[in-house]
Amino acid sequence: MCYCKNGADALAKSIADAEAKGPELTAAIAEATGKLAQLKDDIKAHQADRAAAKTAMAEATALREKEAAAFAAATGDLKTNLAGLGKAIAAIEKGAGGSFIQTTAASVLKKMVMNRADMLDADRQDVMAFLSSDSEYAPASGEITGILKTMADEMGADLKAATDDETAAISTYDGLMAAKKKEVDSLTKMIEDKLQRVGDLGVEIQEMKNDLGDTADSLEDDKKFIADLEKNCAGKQKLYDENIKMRGQELAALADTIKVLNDDDALELFKKTLPGASASFLQIQVSASAMKNRALALIQEAQSSSMQRRPALDFISLALRGKKIGFEKIIGMIDDLVVELKAEQEADEKKKEYCAAEFDKSEDKHKVLTKSISDLESAIAESEEGITTTKAEIEALSDGIKALDKSVTEATEQRKEENEEHTALMAGNGAAKELLAFAKNRLNKFYNPKLYKAPAKAELTAEDQATLAAGGTLAPTEAPGGIAGTGVTAFAQKADPGPPPAAPAAYSKKGEESNGIIAMIDMLIKDLDKEMTESELEEKDGQEDYERT
Repeated sequence: MCYCKNGADALAKSIADAEAKGPELTAAIAEATGKLAQLKDDIKAHQADRAAAKTAMAEATALREKEAAAFAAATGDLKTNLAGLGKAIAAIEKGAGGSFIQTTAASVLKKMVMNRADMLDADRQDVMAFLSSDSEYAPASGEITGILKTMADEMGADLKAATDDETAAISTYDGLMAAKKKEVDSLTKMIEDKLQRVGDLGVEIQEMKNDLGDTADSLEDDKKFIADLEKNCAGKQKLYDENIKMRGQELAALADTIKVLNDDDALELFKKTLPGASASFLQIQVSASAMKNRALALIQEAQSSSMQRRPALDFISLALRGKKIGFEKIIGMIDDLVVELKAEQEADEKKKEYCAAEFDKSEDKHKVLTKSISDLESAIAESEEGITTTKAEIEALSDGIKALDKSVTEATEQRKEENEEHTALMAGNGAAKELLAFAKNRLNKFYNPKLYKAPAKAELTAEDQATLAAGGTLAPTEAPGGIAGTGVTAFAQKADPGPPPAAPAAYSKKGEESNGIIAMIDMLIKDLDKEMTESELEEKDGQEDYERT
């Protein structure tokens, strides 16, 4: 009833949560999809802006290189002209104008004067007249020096203006490049961040889609399950009275322990797992197990001393190790093997006689090769008899192979049964140990509180903590199932719990008896451990023998 009630409530809550979660996930997926599309659009815009910034940087760099080349060419000519003017002025001022006219610098100065557009024609004619040695007009050196110094001042001013313009252009270029580089770095960082967000958002959307699909499947399964649960539990709803309250802590401990150990399932479990009454206290001198072990040792000794390994001995050894085949059947198998060995011995003796006769005949044939046809016909008849004998032996071997196949099949079935028995024994003994440990712990709760092990406290989930913080109450904890409410399950449980236990006796605390009971429980647990260890060893040996056979 607890399962029907709590199971229906849990399923209803799960269905309600799933129905509420579905639209939330759908809305979240739609919102995340919109964000993803917006991020992709933003990334495209950032990439376009970054490409434009890089293009502007490339164009500015090309223009700067062109301007730098023009500046270098212009300043180079100005510096050359200024150097030529300096030499001319120095030569004229020293009175060496005549010798200067004959130098290469005079030719350079002449070209400069001819090509300078902003020079007065009168000044150009005076300088050209001065530089022409065959001219009838030769102006005074002081006038020429003045003209040349004026030209030098103008060229110096032009050089300074060009240098200032170049410096300003470089500063403007550096500022532009710094701003564009900062813009490119910022756009790159934004692109990388949004690419990361696109990847994370894509994973989140896929996870939400998977969660939505799982929620839909779970919702459908829960609806089917609660329909079946309501249908099955509808006819089983009954009210029952509360059990009589325990009259004391000791009575509660003993009653709980007796309830656990006297449970029908517990008794059935102990009958199948715990050794019998005589197993722990009496030891017979010769047991069936000892006889099997002795027979097994003899068969293994025979196998080790034999030149040829016999499958029949392997199957007998496998049967002796197993538990499903009785000793009478094993004795029958041994008797059959003895009969087979005797038959083989007789056949071997006949073969020996046959071989001896064949050797004699071969010697006679060697002595009289020209014997009559009747002897040959006799030899043919004897050969046919040998063929018949060989066919009979082949049939006997085929029958032996069939018998071996049958034995292998039986051994396989026996191994399966033994494995199933071992699995059931380990499960039953494990459940019995848990049940005995529960009973011992329940007794220790009253008699030996220091040895009592309290059950682990259930940790509250975040949802439960929020419910309590809001002043709400939690759903009742489901009662443990299993034998007598211990949570231990084994075998099929009966539907009828049986009559109620008799009324307990008056209160009396018996400490010494409790120690004896706890010691007896410890002894039973040790017996179970020993039996489980022996069963594991027998299972391992049986599997190895089966594989080897």
